[in-house]
Amino acid sequence: MSLKASELILNSDGSIYHLGLLPEDLANTVITVGDPNRVSAVSKFFDSIQLKKSKREFTTHTGTYKGKSITVMSTGMGTDNIDIALTELDALVNIDLKQKKIKENLTSLDIIRIGTTGSIRKDIPVNAFLVSELAIGFDGLMHYYKSSQILKEPIAEAFVSQTGWPALRATPYVVEGSKSLIDRMSSSETHKGFTATNVGFYGPQARELRLQVPDPGMNDKIRDFVYEGLQITNLEMETSGIYGMAKLFGHHAISMNLILANRETGEFSENASEKMDELIEYCLERIVS
Repeated sequence: MSLKASELILNSDGSIYHLGLLPEDLANTVITVGDPNRVSAVSKFFDSIQLKKSKREFTTHTGTYKGKSITVMSTGMGTDNIDIALTELDALVNIDLKQKKIKENLTSLDIIRIGTTGSIRKDIPVNAFLVSELAIGFDGLMHYYKSSQILKEPIAEAFVSQTGWPALRATPYVVEGSKSLIDRMSSSETHKGFTATNVGFYGPQARELRLQVPDPGMNDKIRDFVYEGLQITNLEMETSGIYGMAKLFGHHAISMNLILANRETGEFSENASEKMDELIEYCLERIVS
């Protein structure tokens, strides 16, 4: 049975609605970045670029690095954008857009997020590289899908209990990154991470400018949470959504983070662009190794 036009929305050229991409535009290895300007910061290291497209906040370059075809695409910030980006990436490889039918033989993508984050632990310093092995989402995205089979519910339940998580907020969920990609992307140059994904940058991460937050000690509670030796290491805005959506679709995903700020010490990177270039090169080398 064909998918309804109201569910699988295409543009007049046959491309997927928000991303503006055709299936042939996409490589099986996809790097995601939040900022559209960071797409060129990645693709400048490519040997060649075959495609450049941009629609809304989704800018996409596909090219080759040391002979391997790679797509780099911006998603914008937040798990609401991740819901769109991951669903449409999957549609490009696993739905026949002309017939509007799900394919019998499914394709699994490698999805590598390269982004910035804030550490909440003194021992993970500014400018460090962090590999998110687990993510806890405060955004609620996974609760809109049948997802219990991929979630680490005991960890989330312990977090709610230990922190006194308010019922007015979305129930946290915990999901793992791809073990194969964790092994490939980790080294003596990286820190292991248990990443917290927030729904915003200011209040949701306990930042106060003119607006006050109801629980100024929230980050302390997040930092002090412990489950069988696991502790949360950093705060950002996309990883849990990427991990959850990727697992539900059968893709492999990993989140590679540059520690831009340390919330415990109050430090902020003074050479973020240079360090981001180093992380990008590190990731590209690991992808082709």
